[in-house]
Amino acid sequence: MRLVLTGGRDGDQEELDELTLQLRERLLELDVEDVETVRSGDVPDGAKPADAIAVGALAVTLAPLALRSVLDLVRTWIENRPVRTVGVTLGDDSLELEAVSSADQRRIVDAFLAAHAPEAEPADGQGE
Repeated sequence: MRLVLTGGRDGDQEELDELTLQLRERLLELDVEDVETVRSGDVPDGAKPADAIAVGALAVTLAPLALRSVLDLVRTWIENRPVRTVGVTLGDDSLELEAVSSADQRRIVDAFLAAHAPEAEPADGQGE
């Protein structure tokens, strides 16, 4: 799984790097195998440095059963941070979590999880 943090226009790379490291520390508290920082410092051609949006990326190695706990952590973590979005990529699917209402985020996360649920997990959400 890959997580990409996108800061607001008034944020800077240093602040986003610090936030990325904070999220990494929180993720390592979960039952995940590994969380590594990924650097992608390329600015698109034609972009002005002041207009470029800073990006911090993490590669998360986890068992399928840990997916919900990772997404729930990211969803709640973003609420009080100066991060505009956290993009989540798992295989060919992606999801963008934003600091919007908890109910909206929960519906988005639930739909993403339903698409990636292990075969043995009940579809109605019971079992945990």
